[in-house]
Amino acid sequence: MAAERGAASNTIMAYQADLAGFAAFCAARGIGPAAADTAIVTAYLAELAGLGLSARTQARRLSSLRQFQRFLLRDGQRADDPTALSPAPRLPATIPRFLSEAEVDALLAAAASLPAAQARVARAGLEMLYASGMRISELLALPATALSTDAVLLLIKGKGGRERIVPLSAAARTAAAELRAAHPKGARFLFPGRTAGTAMTRQGFALLLKRIALQARIDPARLSPHVLRHSFASHLLARGADLRSLQTLLGHADISTTQIYTHVLAERLQRLIDAHHPLARHPDD
Repeated sequence: MAAERGAASNTIMAYQADLAGFAAFCAARGIGPAAADTAIVTAYLAELAGLGLSARTQARRLSSLRQFQRFLLRDGQRADDPTALSPAPRLPATIPRFLSEAEVDALLAAAASLPAAQARVARAGLEMLYASGMRISELLALPATALSTDAVLLLIKGKGGRERIVPLSAAARTAAAELRAAHPKGARFLFPGRTAGTAMTRQGFALLLKRIALQARIDPARLSPHVLRHSFASHLLARGADLRSLQTLLGHADISTTQIYTHVLAERLQRLIDAHHPLARHPDD
């Protein structure tokens, strides 16, 4: 995961926890996880379901186990994959949570009303997340030299070490420039942490978002960096962007991941038919 796929530390920790749970399940039955057969895998999945874990959690643990067993197969440590015939739990269809355009405007206004130092960080963070659809890990990893020129494009290193280029709005570039101008000496990151040379933490940014939400009279539970990412995607689609372009901007390896936003396309197509189809019926017809 670390050397070959360049996975993020949080992803590696999640896989480690999942595989540790499977190893404990196998140990209780007197075998090692590398020697597990199809019957053991089936019993393990049945136990997960019996514990009442959500379908999404079960699916993630099965995915971790599949990656592990396939690695053993490729590495010649076993001759079969005991997870090959294990069906993944059916995941419920979910619509991503996102804010309205008016709510995003309210957040930006609330950020500007904070004390100067916090306002710089808040405005730059909100503008850049909403203008680009970046993940919070990508934002906080940006070096202090990011956007130090008048370039309108930003190079982002995303999941698995994949790089992509995204355009930024003039407002986002201005906010980033104001933040960089106020950097403490020796800052290495665009969003510096409290300790010299470190980046702002996810927790620190989350607390700042909570304060902004309260100021904007928005329920803090509805706001997170990922909700801003969803808002970026949903608003682009609602205004005419296509899924392929959105896939590139979001850095999704597979178009199926981007298709979670098709609810927006469906609403737009319905409005299109209602407005222009010759057989559409209107209340005043």
